[in-house]
Amino acid sequence: FGIPGHKDESGSEAYHDHGIVQEAIRYIKKKYPEVYIIGDVCMCEYTSHGHCGILKGNDIDNDSTIKYLAKIALSQVEAGADMVAPSDMMDGRVSEIRKLLDANGYKNIPIMSYSAKYASAFYGPFRVAADSAPAFGDRKTYQMDVHNIREAIKEVYDDVAEGADIVMVKPAMSFLDVVAKVKEITDIPVAAYSVSGEYAMVKSAAKNGFIDEEKIMCEMAVSAFRAGADIYITYYAKELAKCIDKGVIG
Repeated sequence: FGIPGHKDESGSEAYHDHGIVQEAIRYIKKKYPEVYIIGDVCMCEYTSHGHCGILKGNDIDNDSTIKYLAKIALSQVEAGADMVAPSDMMDGRVSEIRKLLDANGYKNIPIMSYSAKYASAFYGPFRVAADSAPAFGDRKTYQMDVHNIREAIKEVYDDVAEGADIVMVKPAMSFLDVVAKVKEITDIPVAAYSVSGEYAMVKSAAKNGFIDEEKIMCEMAVSAFRAGADIYITYYAKELAKCIDKGVIG
């Protein structure tokens, strides 16, 4: 993720050759070539209005937006990203990204799609940090309704058909039933994303002495894997790795 110095209507810093993410990727690859880099492909941190695409009036223009998302993905891969992860929830974006990457010689770059991304209140801390909250309205027209699992399954099927290599459910903790269902209906890896609100709640409760932070952190991770996640994306990655090394969790 990146926070640009300048934001505009089309989120142009997201696909600029010298954008913050593109420069960060080059720096990491130069200094730490063994690091595997996944670029988040979205526009909300880069647009002046905070929505995940190109506006037409007060609505997102899906078909225009996916062209920009493909440009963002290509710019990240050209900078050295090993994988791209579209998080916008626009229809058809996986196919559009795959076509542009293939046309430019990047046929082996995988796509991890945020397939079942819910319009959740758990994103709050990240949106504050990235200054990416919508300037008006909300994201419920393109992100998933928290009540709905059937549409999530449809979205996963669509992304797999378009060429996604990994599908994701986001957030993790309150959507473990969705993780389990997605695991049942697909044979590609399933990721679960433990988001900023989950992390902040644990941190806050631990700071106040209400919980054992390490045990709660481990229990949350185990629950995601038990539900069927093959990949767990979390702000606690380093701490969890230490717990695995110590044998606290498997």
